[in-house]
Amino acid sequence: MNLSGEISSSLLKLKSLKHLDLSFNTFESILIPEFFGSLKNLQYLNISNAGFSGVIPPNLGNLSRLQYLDLSSQYGNGLSTDNFEWMIGLISLKHLKMNQVDLSFVRSNWVDVLNKLPFLTELHLSDCRLSGSVSLASVVNFTMLSVISMSLNSIPLGLNQLPNLQYLNLYGNGNLTGNCSQQLREGWKKIEVLILASNNFHGSIPDSIGSFCNLKYLDLGHNNLTGSLPQFLEGMENCSSKSYLPYLTNLILPNNQLVGKLAEWLGLLENLVELDLSYNKFEGLIPASLGALSNLESLKLNNNSLQGPIPATLGSLQHLTDMWLGTNQLNGTLPDSFGQLSELLYLEVSFNSLTGILSAEHFSKLSKLKHLYMQSNSGFNLNVNSSWVPPFQIRDLAFGSCSLGPYFPAWLQSQKELVSLDFSNTSISSPIPNWFWNLSSNLDFLNLSLNHLHGQLPNPLNVSQYALIDFSSNLFEGPIPLPTKTIESLYFSNNNFSGPIPPSIGESIPSLRVLSLSGNQITGVIPASVGDIRGLDIIDLSWNSLTGSIPLTIINCSSLRVLDLGNNDLSGRIPEQLGQLKWLQSLHMENNNLSGGLPLSFQNLSSLETLDLSYNRLSGNIPTWIGAAFMGLKILNLRSTGFSGSLPSELSYLRSLHVLDLSQNNLTGSTPPTLGGLKAMAQEKNINQFVLYGSFQGRRYGGQYYEESLVVNMKGQRLEYTRTLSLVTSIDLSGNNLSGEFPEAITELFGLVALNLSRNHITGQIPESISRLKELLSLDLSSNKLFGTIPSSMASLSFLGSLNLSNNNFSGKIPFTGQMTTFDELAFDGNSGLCGAPLVEKCQDEDSDKEHSTGTDENDNHFIDRWFYLSVGLGFAAGILVPYFVLVSRKSWCDAYWNIVDEIIDKTFWLRRRRRRAATYTRSHGRPQ
Repeated sequence: MNLSGEISSSLLKLKSLKHLDLSFNTFESILIPEFFGSLKNLQYLNISNAGFSGVIPPNLGNLSRLQYLDLSSQYGNGLSTDNFEWMIGLISLKHLKMNQVDLSFVRSNWVDVLNKLPFLTELHLSDCRLSGSVSLASVVNFTMLSVISMSLNSIPLGLNQLPNLQYLNLYGNGNLTGNCSQQLREGWKKIEVLILASNNFHGSIPDSIGSFCNLKYLDLGHNNLTGSLPQFLEGMENCSSKSYLPYLTNLILPNNQLVGKLAEWLGLLENLVELDLSYNKFEGLIPASLGALSNLESLKLNNNSLQGPIPATLGSLQHLTDMWLGTNQLNGTLPDSFGQLSELLYLEVSFNSLTGILSAEHFSKLSKLKHLYMQSNSGFNLNVNSSWVPPFQIRDLAFGSCSLGPYFPAWLQSQKELVSLDFSNTSISSPIPNWFWNLSSNLDFLNLSLNHLHGQLPNPLNVSQYALIDFSSNLFEGPIPLPTKTIESLYFSNNNFSGPIPPSIGESIPSLRVLSLSGNQITGVIPASVGDIRGLDIIDLSWNSLTGSIPLTIINCSSLRVLDLGNNDLSGRIPEQLGQLKWLQSLHMENNNLSGGLPLSFQNLSSLETLDLSYNRLSGNIPTWIGAAFMGLKILNLRSTGFSGSLPSELSYLRSLHVLDLSQNNLTGSTPPTLGGLKAMAQEKNINQFVLYGSFQGRRYGGQYYEESLVVNMKGQRLEYTRTLSLVTSIDLSGNNLSGEFPEAITELFGLVALNLSRNHITGQIPESISRLKELLSLDLSSNKLFGTIPSSMASLSFLGSLNLSNNNFSGKIPFTGQMTTFDELAFDGNSGLCGAPLVEKCQDEDSDKEHSTGTDENDNHFIDRWFYLSVGLGFAAGILVPYFVLVSRKSWCDAYWNIVDEIIDKTFWLRRRRRRAATYTRSHGRPQ
C-alpha cells in the first residue's frame, strides 16, 4: 500500500484484532511501535520489509496467542535484537520468520529458548549473521519442525533425526562442514526439499538418501562431494509403493566434485522435469536412456568430462526447453533429431570436440529457439543454401570456430531480434554487407574476429549502447571509425587501419573500458582526449607508428590496469605522473625512443606485475628501490635500455619474479649472490596459467581482457610467449661488462629454464652444482673468461637443448656422455685447451691409452695361446696314459676291457657283412618289398 508516517496507537481500540499485516510498506526507518505488544488477541503479525528499523521491542513476547510472526527485514533497514528471551512468552507460535534481521549479538542459547516453543513448526533465519556452533541433536521439541531455512549464515550445524522435516535450506553457510553421510539422516522420512548447496561438505552421498521417498528438489551444488551417483540412487527403490521416483521433479547437483558414470538408472526417473548435474566430474557416455524422460524440460550436463557422441534419443524429449551439454569431451556429430525439439529455447554444446555438417534439418522445428551456443568445437560446418530462412528468431547466436564462409551468411538478415553475435574464426573472407548495419544497432555483443573480412567499416559505427565490439585480426582498412553510442570495449587490433587516432575519441566513447588498436598502421600522436575516458581498464596501442610524447592526461584513467605503448616511435621522457596509476599491473613501453631514467614515482606502482622498457634510450642506474617497490613483479625486461652501474642486490626482494632480462646494457661489477633469493625461480613450474589482465565478468562470452606476451631470447632465438608465458623462468644478463666469478648462487634457482651470461667478463669455473638446474633448456656462457674443466655433472641435464660454452678458456676433456652427446663442436668452439669429442682435437691421454691398450692386448693374446696348446697336450696325454696304468695295475679289469672290445668288433663285422648281402640282392632283383 506504500504507507508511511507514524502508526497510531488507536489500533488498540480494535480489541478483537487477530490479523495484522503491514508488510511491504515504506515507514522510513521508524521503530516498531511498542503498543504492538498489547494487542492481546493477535494471532498473525507480519511487518516484514516495511521499513522498520532499530531494536525489536521485547514486549512482543506478551502476545501469547500469536501463531505467525514475520519480522523479516531488508538490507539498510536493519532490525536487530541481542537476545531471544523475549520469545519465551510466545507459547502458541508456529511460524517464526526473521530473515535478514541482525542476530550477530545473540548468544548461542537461542536454541534453548526456541526449544520452549512447543508448537513451532517453521523456522526462517536466513542471512541473519548467525555464527558459532549450533546443535539441534538434543532438542526434543524441534522434532515438530517441518521447515528450517537458515541459509547465508556462518554456522556449523549438527542436525538430529527430524521425522517431520519437509523443507531444509542451509545454502551458503561458510562454516558448515563435515561428512555428507553424517549430515543426511535416515530419519528424514518426509523431506521434500533439501538444499545444502555452497557449503564445505565432503565425502560421498550416503545410500540412506534412498529412504527420502518424498524428495522433490535436491540441491547439493558447490561442495566437495565425491563418489558416484548410482551408489546412492540404488536405495531409492526401497521406498514404499512403487518408488519415490515419480515424485522427484528437480535433481540439481551442480558444482560438486562428484565422479563416476551417468548410469542407465536415469531412465527410471520418468516424471523428472529438471535434471542439473553440471559442474561436476562425471565421465563416460551420456546414456541413451535419457530419451525416455518424456517430461523433462531442463537438462544440464555441462562442465563435466563426458565423452563420446550425443545420443540421438535426446531428440525425442518433446517438452525440453533448455539443453546444456557444453564444456565436456563430446565428439561425433550433432544428431539430426535435435531439429524436432519444437519447445527448445536454449541449446548449448560449446567447447567440445564435435564435428560434422549442420544442415537445415538440424533446425527444422526449432521455431522457439532464442539462444544457440555452438562455439569452440572441432569442426562444425554449416551447409545451407543461400535462400535458407531459419524458423527461429534468435537472440544469442554463437558460431565461433564453425565454418560459415567464405561469404557472409545471408540468412542472418532475417534475424530481427539478435542481441549478441559471435562469428569469430568462421572462415568468412568477404566484406560485411550493408544490410548487416541495420541489425547491428541492437547488438550489445559483436565478435567478428579472426576472419578475413575486408573493406572499410562505416563511420560512424552503428552499434548498441555499452556494446562489446571485437573486429580484431581481419583485413579492415581505412580510418578508425567511432561508434554512434558510447560502448564498453573496442577491439580493432591486427588489421590495416591507418591514419591518426580520432582526436575526439574521448568525447565520443567516454564509458569505454577497453581500447585495443594494436597491430595496425596508425600514425600521429596519442590524443590528449584519451584521458577523458576515465573508466579505461586497458589501453593497447602497440605495434603502430605513433610519434610524439606520452600525454600526461593518461593519469586521469585512474583505474587503468594495462598500458601497452610498445613498438612505436614515441619519444621524450617517461612522465613522472604515471606513478599515480596505482592499479597498473602491466606496463609496456618497449622499442620506442624514450629517454631519461626510471621515474622515482614508479615506487607507488605496487600492483605492477610486468614492466617492459626494453630497447629505449634510457640512462642512469637501475634504482635500488626497485626490489622493495615491486614486490609482486613477475616480469622485468630492461634489455638494451642504456642503464649502467652495478646490479643492485635488492633485486632479490622480487620474490615473484620469473623473467629477468637486463642484457645489452653497460652494467659493471659482479653478479650479486643475493640473486639466489629469487624465490619464484627456485620452484619448478608444472601448471600453466594464462597471464590475463582486465575484467573477467563480461556478458555472455567471458571478459574484456588483455593477454600478456613477451619476447624472450632463448636458444639463440627471439621467441614470443603468450599462453605459456607463466612457464618461462629465465635470467638474461648477457652483453654487459659484468666481472667476478661465476655466480654459484644461481644454481639454487631450481626452476630456471634459460640462463644467459654470455658476452661479459665472468671468470672462475662452472660449479658442479649446476647439475641442480634440472629444468634448464638453454644455457649460454659464451664469450667470457671462464676456465677449468667442464663439469661432468652437466651430462645429467636431460632437458638441455641449447648449449654455448664457446670463446672461453676451458681446458681438458669434454665430458661427452649423456645429454652432452647431443651438442656439436660449435658449442665448445674457441676454447683452445679443450679436446675430445665432438672436437677434432684428440686428448693426449687418449693416444697413450690406445697404445698401452694395444701392447697389453698382444701380450695377453700370446699368453693365452701358450696356455691353450699346453692344456691340449696335457689332455691328450692324460687320455692315453691314465687308462693304460689302470689296466696294467688290475688284471681283472684288463680282461673285461678286452672282452668288451672283442664283442664290439664282432658286431661291427657282422653288420657290415649283412649290408653287403642286401646291396647285392638289390642290384640283382630290385628293391625288397
